[in-house]
Amino acid sequence: MKTLTLQIPDTVDENKFKMHLVAYLFDKGILSSGQAAKVAGISKREFIETIGQYGASIFGETVEDLEKILNE
Repeated sequence: MKTLTLQIPDTVDENKFKMHLVAYLFDKGILSSGQAAKVAGISKREFIETIGQYGASIFGETVEDLEKILNE
Protein backbone atom coordinates (compact mmCIF):
# COMPACT_ATOMS: atom_id res chain seq x y z
CA MET A 1 0.00 0.00 0.00
CA LYS A 2 1.23 3.48 -0.83
CA THR A 3 1.53 6.27 1.71
CA LEU A 4 0.26 9.79 1.11
CA THR A 5 0.84 12.60 3.58
CA LEU A 6 -1.56 15.54 3.64
CA GLN A 7 -1.31 18.66 5.73
CA ILE A 8 -4.69 19.96 6.81
CA PRO A 9 -5.49 22.89 9.11
CA ASP A 10 -5.85 22.12 12.81
CA THR A 11 -9.45 23.33 12.60
CA VAL A 12 -10.40 20.47 10.25
CA ASP A 13 -11.67 17.27 11.88
CA GLU A 14 -9.28 14.57 10.65
CA ASN A 15 -11.82 11.74 10.82
CA LYS A 16 -14.49 13.66 8.92
CA PHE A 17 -11.90 14.69 6.33
CA LYS A 18 -10.90 11.05 5.83
CA MET A 19 -14.53 10.00 5.49
CA HIS A 20 -15.28 12.69 2.89
CA LEU A 21 -12.20 11.66 0.94
CA VAL A 22 -12.89 7.92 0.98
CA ALA A 23 -16.60 8.47 0.30
CA TYR A 24 -15.67 10.38 -2.85
CA LEU A 25 -13.16 7.74 -3.95
CA PHE A 26 -15.65 4.95 -3.20
CA ASP A 27 -18.43 6.74 -5.07
CA LYS A 28 -16.17 7.14 -8.12
CA GLY A 29 -15.28 3.42 -8.03
CA ILE A 30 -11.63 4.03 -7.17
CA LEU A 31 -11.80 2.27 -3.78
CA SER A 32 -13.83 -0.75 -2.68
CA SER A 33 -15.80 -0.51 0.56
CA GLY A 34 -13.12 -2.55 2.33
CA GLN A 35 -10.30 -0.36 1.02
CA ALA A 36 -12.21 2.80 1.93
CA ALA A 37 -12.85 1.53 5.45
CA LYS A 38 -9.18 0.69 5.90
CA VAL A 39 -8.05 4.14 4.74
CA ALA A 40 -10.62 5.77 7.06
CA GLY A 41 -9.46 3.60 9.95
CA ILE A 42 -12.87 2.08 10.63
CA SER A 43 -14.50 -1.30 10.17
CA LYS A 44 -16.16 -2.18 6.88
CA ARG A 45 -19.47 -2.44 8.72
CA GLU A 46 -19.12 1.08 10.13
CA PHE A 47 -18.20 2.38 6.68
CA ILE A 48 -21.28 0.79 5.11
CA GLU A 49 -23.51 2.13 7.90
CA THR A 50 -22.23 5.72 7.62
CA ILE A 51 -21.36 6.23 3.94
CA GLY A 52 -24.77 7.78 3.21
CA GLN A 53 -23.99 10.68 5.54
CA TYR A 54 -21.25 11.70 3.11
CA GLY A 55 -23.37 11.74 -0.04
CA ALA A 56 -22.47 8.30 -1.40
CA SER A 57 -24.55 5.15 -1.68
CA ILE A 58 -23.36 1.64 -0.96
CA PHE A 59 -25.76 0.54 -3.71
CA GLY A 60 -24.25 2.75 -6.40
CA GLU A 61 -27.03 5.31 -6.52
CA THR A 62 -26.71 8.88 -5.32
CA VAL A 63 -28.87 10.21 -2.52
CA GLU A 64 -30.77 12.22 -5.14
CA ASP A 65 -31.39 9.06 -7.21
CA LEU A 66 -32.83 7.27 -4.20
CA GLU A 67 -35.03 10.24 -3.27
CA LYS A 68 -36.35 10.37 -6.84
CA ILE A 69 -37.17 6.64 -6.74
CA LEU A 70 -38.97 7.02 -3.41
CA ASN A 71 -41.01 9.99 -4.66
CA GLU A 72 -42.26 8.26 -7.83
